[in-house]
Amino acid sequence: MIYFCYAIIKPTTVITESLKVADKSEIHFGRVTELLPRLLPECRVVVITDANIDRRYHALLQRYEYIMIGTGETVKTLHTVDTIYRRFIEMGIDRSCFVLGIGGGIVTDVAGFVASTYMRGLRFGFVSTTLLGQVDASVGGKNGVNIDGYKNMVGTFTQPQFVICDVEMLRTLPEREFRAGMAEIVKAGIIADRELFETVEHSTLESLREDERLLDSIVMAAIKVKADIVDRDERESGERRKLNLGHTFAHAIEKCSSEMNHGEAVAVGTVMISHMAVKLGLLQAEKADRIERAMERLGFRTSAPVETKKLLKAIAKDKKSVADSIYLVLPIDIGHCEVRKMHIDEIAACTE
Repeated sequence: MIYFCYAIIKPTTVITESLKVADKSEIHFGRVTELLPRLLPECRVVVITDANIDRRYHALLQRYEYIMIGTGETVKTLHTVDTIYRRFIEMGIDRSCFVLGIGGGIVTDVAGFVASTYMRGLRFGFVSTTLLGQVDASVGGKNGVNIDGYKNMVGTFTQPQFVICDVEMLRTLPEREFRAGMAEIVKAGIIADRELFETVEHSTLESLREDERLLDSIVMAAIKVKADIVDRDERESGERRKLNLGHTFAHAIEKCSSEMNHGEAVAVGTVMISHMAVKLGLLQAEKADRIERAMERLGFRTSAPVETKKLLKAIAKDKKSVADSIYLVLPIDIGHCEVRKMHIDEIAACTE
């Protein structure tokens, strides 16, 4: 269900550290109360959010007109998008307006997709309120929704005008949701930042939650990995595929089971693909074991909740598949990966 509320805008103050993505989008690190008034354009703003954000940050939301969507992957659909379109028409939202997504990855995916497609495109920005959202979903310009449980089968490449990452907002996250974001940070380290991986490898979940300076540094490092790759390949024709490390198996897990959230599935998928890289002779077994231990140290389960046969069937219908093959991201070292096109039968042989 979608809810609607109304209000007005604005204070002012100062911008802190920022990072540019693809020369189109800026990621800002700092307090949302300081950043948001400076970053929002002087126009009508409509917020897309959910009930969790309304409960925790109602004082922030009530400054704007806002629309609330439900929570969970089941609301990340074209039905939700259609409902928002219809509400926009009722509200008289037009191209002069600005869409602001405040929430986790589901909210920002839906808000970005709606803004990218309504009236052929409105300006939009995000306040990312989850660790998973800050280091992955809200950054890079991918906006999409699911079809029949298949992840992000319909979407766009459109950059938000800005993304605000305020680690202070992560204090309200349940432990499971915080942990989910850590899988994406480990992933970023494996792709292109050995030091980031080693920092997390030698930390506990508790220390990462409690040390704001440490958390700030690893969030910024993970986003920098993504931003650097997106700068080189915004529309995922080559280099950007590396950001899918662990996600081929993860999306299959999410399709076949409701037992794991996205971050938990990414942790399993990353461990699976690491051991697969060992079988292919690309990665030393000791390094695959380090990846698995790092995930376990953070509290992740590292085995899939469904049999591999079911996962392979789902992988064959993944949006990244081409005929009977799919582009897989394989770690060749901590901090280095390669993309390889593999036939489904090859993948099956390596996962036996």
